[in-house]
Amino acid sequence: MNWRRERPLVVTLRALGLGDLLTAVPALRAIRRAFPHHHHVLLTAPELEPIVAATGAVDDVLPVRGLGDRSWPAAVSSPEVAVNLHGRGPQSHRLLLDLGPAELVAFAHEEIDASAAGPPWEPDAHEVHRWCRLLDRFGIRADPFDLALATPHPSERGPVTVIHPGAASRSRRWPVERFAAVARAEHARGHPVVVTGTAQESALVAAVVTGARLPASAARSGTSLPELMEVIASAGRLVCGDTGVAHLATAYATPSVVLFGPVPPQQWGPPPHAPQHVALWTGRVGDPHGDTPDPGLLEIEIDDVLEALHAVTELGLPASGSVPHGCGVASAGSAESVLGGPSGGGS
Repeated sequence: MNWRRERPLVVTLRALGLGDLLTAVPALRAIRRAFPHHHHVLLTAPELEPIVAATGAVDDVLPVRGLGDRSWPAAVSSPEVAVNLHGRGPQSHRLLLDLGPAELVAFAHEEIDASAAGPPWEPDAHEVHRWCRLLDRFGIRADPFDLALATPHPSERGPVTVIHPGAASRSRRWPVERFAAVARAEHARGHPVVVTGTAQESALVAAVVTGARLPASAARSGTSLPELMEVIASAGRLVCGDTGVAHLATAYATPSVVLFGPVPPQQWGPPPHAPQHVALWTGRVGDPHGDTPDPGLLEIEIDDVLEALHAVTELGLPASGSVPHGCGVASAGSAESVLGGPSGGGS
């Protein structure tokens, strides 16, 4: 950290993945507004700094991975306020209390006396609203719809369809051959298609490109986070599972079709007021960290996705919020370490 401490300090913890950070944007901005004359430090994964910068709510990032024991630099000791946007506690609460804050903003946990003023944890709350409600208990007003990021290198939105087949867990990965079928159909409709993924997902990306009979240039695995931000911001539409890229689409108002399996979109879905985003879900709930595709996710058919894609492309979504073949629309969650999915309310 290369800054000198000359102002009162607010330290916030959100050391998770891309989707987690994007769902915390309204809370981060509310904290900034509540303490406009303070220096704001966010404890988060270092690779997420491009997103942090785009929020306009943070002065510095202190890189943090996990919640293990650590030695803190003097620059972040004794903050006036420490805010836990990471989890329910107690481990994350203790991590912040090790800094010696004058006040802890956190959910109440029976093992942590300093958290007694906080509200109880709400396991089924939408991830965006959860943190807004936490702040509200402490008199900090947050707007849960304040999710937008400024578009990088503003330009007209193009016709490209982005297919992102990966997710941190197999239970949230729709079958590769179905993604390939969607990509092939979009290409036939005259939409250029690119397939994105992490470096670790290069084989998955290649399989979709090959299965869709796309040119090799359609494969975009291993792109940097700033590059991915530009791809999503300028795309015509996105198809993906319940993973961090879906929240980028929300941030940039890029039309999207998001496939949900074990986790309801009522917890991680796009905002219901935005008709350019469709969340497909068949109503099942399962293990978000499972080793095999969720049965509910497998009930989403190729035609469901193609019809939803047509709807968001034309912005002619059904007023009832339903889509064909029994899939519901609901109100949206790696590089594996970058594009993390549902955290499930960690400690």
